[in-house]
Formats: sequence, C-alpha cells, structure tokens
Amino acid sequence: MQISEIAQEALRLPATARFELVDLLMQSLDKPDPEIDRIWGEEAVRRLAAYDTGRSKTYSMEEVLGED
Repeated sequence: MQISEIAQEALRLPATARFELVDLLMQSLDKPDPEIDRIWGEEAVRRLAAYDTGRSKTYSMEEVLGED
C-alpha cells in the first residue's frame, strides 16, 4: 500500500480516530534520549544560576515581541 493510499484511508476516519492516529505516529518519532535530557537538564541549571546571580540579561515580553 502506498503512502497516498494510506493517507486517503486515514482521511476517511472520524476526527477522533485521525487524532489517535496522529498521536500514535508522533509518539513513534519522539523517542526519549537520556543523554539529550541530561544535557538539557545541565543547561537549565546553568541558565537558572546565571539568572539568579544577575549574569544573564533578561527581556520583557514586550521587548521580545517588539511591542515597545
């Protein structure tokens, strides 16, 4: 069965079933990686420490969105 055929069949499903299918497909792509989680955890701790000690410049939401 070709991808286009699978897609056509999937589009015939009720919305809730399509959502379940999308969720299942997304979960199959999003595999946890303990090494990446560890690296991001360390980075979060570094960023928080920089913020707590005033070594990190912060910006208001208005500055970030260009609404000054």
